[in-house]
Amino acid sequence: MSRISYVNGHYVPHCNASVHIEDRGYQFSDGVYEVIAVHKGNLIDMGGHMLRLTRSLEELEIEWPASLKAIDIIIHEVIRRNRIKDGIIYIQITRGVAPRDHVFPDHHNSAFVVTAKRFPSFDFNSTNKGINIITTPETRWQRRDIKSVSLLANCLAKEKARRAGCYEAWFVEDDGMITEGTTSNSWIVTAKGELVTREASNNILNGITRLSIMKVAKENNIKFSERAFSLEEAKSAKEAFISSTTSFVRPVLKIDNKRVGDGKVGHLSAKLLSYYSNHMKAQIT
Repeated sequence: MSRISYVNGHYVPHCNASVHIEDRGYQFSDGVYEVIAVHKGNLIDMGGHMLRLTRSLEELEIEWPASLKAIDIIIHEVIRRNRIKDGIIYIQITRGVAPRDHVFPDHHNSAFVVTAKRFPSFDFNSTNKGINIITTPETRWQRRDIKSVSLLANCLAKEKARRAGCYEAWFVEDDGMITEGTTSNSWIVTAKGELVTREASNNILNGITRLSIMKVAKENNIKFSERAFSLEEAKSAKEAFISSTTSFVRPVLKIDNKRVGDGKVGHLSAKLLSYYSNHMKAQIT
């Protein structure tokens, strides 16, 4: 079955989907996006994703392309037409088409694209297998809290990780503090057992999965701290893991080829993945 995408008012075969050459998303990366997991036909943490999308649009002063009710209908129709049971929905909104000029156009004709992709169904055992990561200097702009389509620095770092045989790269600021991964948030469990993730600010994207992990941690009486941590602290940590919509909770076994803890999947990392799995199951209707 061919994939179906939604592009500016039309459902079209994915292979034929296109936008105008002067769409500002193409010309200036003047747009935002969201990626939402679909698990057993259900959108996971839809409310959180839509709140973040709203904030991103407001920060860039981009108008909604349609009402929230209409957008919800479109998203579910894309899921239905693509028969997605497990996978992702990708939403992109740009400032729209206008003659190339750095200043905003007078119109508010935002462009709206929704695509879907199938993924294998969630499997605890495969997700709980450890990954290796590398670190790389932080080279991105200072508004990482906006989920902008401007991802060149992320792409360069992700490719660097791939060439090193690793799953992910963590960005490190000039002062040695870790911000986040190219497509994920960063977590450690200190030698004293403290669960730590960077505090939400302009320095990181406040991940929806990150928020869900904090929620299930609270529900299960797991204490955590939101603070910056250094690369040195991460390398001497007892455990480390990443979180994202598509990675869920992934234990980190090595950072820059140095073992984290005993080099095996950590107890707390596995426990949080289990709790997050239950969090997803609770949203199945």
